[in-house]
Amino acid sequence: MQERDQLIFVYFHLGLNYKEILQILNEKHRIGISLCHLKRLLASFGIYRRKNYSDLLDVAMFIHEQVQECGQLNGYRWVHLKCLHSGLTVRKETVRLLMRALNPGGVNNRLKRKLKRREYNGQGPNFIWHLDSYDKLKPFGFCINGCIDGYSRFIVWLHVNRTSSDPRVIAGYYIKAVIRNNGVPLRMRSDLGTENTHTAQMQTFFHRNDHRNTFIYGTSQHNQRIESWWRYLEEKIQISGSHCFKLSRRMDFIPGISSTKIFSSFVS
Repeated sequence: MQERDQLIFVYFHLGLNYKEILQILNEKHRIGISLCHLKRLLASFGIYRRKNYSDLLDVAMFIHEQVQECGQLNGYRWVHLKCLHSGLTVRKETVRLLMRALNPGGVNNRLKRKLKRREYNGQGPNFIWHLDSYDKLKPFGFCINGCIDGYSRFIVWLHVNRTSSDPRVIAGYYIKAVIRNNGVPLRMRSDLGTENTHTAQMQTFFHRNDHRNTFIYGTSQHNQRIESWWRYLEEKIQISGSHCFKLSRRMDFIPGISSTKIFSSFVS
């Protein structure tokens, strides 16, 4: 019973509605309760959607902090959800009015569908390396993995192999780059792929006396330095070579042993 109550408390503060809470409890935790029972439990906890609203000043201070950071790009629905996650009880309409008062420029830009692009800030060479794999040529047997320095855009490594999913292979690229550069970067950034686990462990080990986060995980869309280079690769290679790759695979003209040579010829 205590576990059930904790689950209800957590899901309620995640911003889920009653039906979503009941569905998750039933399908994931095998806990079946009725809607009326759920409401009685929430009332016994003293938490409500439309009662006991948080102080308006506390909500305004929280929204002001969000607006000063990355929250300036978010709409009132997303900020309302963040308020719920932070334990604040507030109506969506209140959040909307506060955001219009605290950030009128951001509201007007969103109404115009105009995004405010943030600037990339690299503090120097080897401050951060961006790591990613390029999988669009993977059906043709070309598994590409690359790493680029965020400040100078220097290509730390760019390799094509039979696989880019083996963490030992990616870790080998990393170690060779460290030896070649006589040092490690202060930080690295990659997506959440399992092929980067060994590299993340080694990067963390090299900075074991540093309490900062030396390996940053994030979505591929935010890994903009390497994603920008992949777009350059598409323009220079894939447009001219994709049709040839498809035709060659259909006619069995690409044996696996010569795939690297074929790729190198397109790169050159």
